[in-house]
Amino acid sequence: MDVMNDLWAALALVLVIEGLLPFVSPRFYRQSAQQLSALSDRAIRMIGLAVIVVGLVALSFIRG
Repeated sequence: MDVMNDLWAALALVLVIEGLLPFVSPRFYRQSAQQLSALSDRAIRMIGLAVIVVGLVALSFIRG
């Protein structure tokens, strides 16, 4: 069950990290959300894909 504990810990850290920007700078967060909403679906998907790839590469370095 170590894998499940790691998964829950990772998800908890995602929530903490996601909450940092709106907590620290709500104005910047609001402006960023407005700019993001102006992008096309394709552009948002490409950003999402880039974030996934960066996350997987980072994870592979961290996990060795």
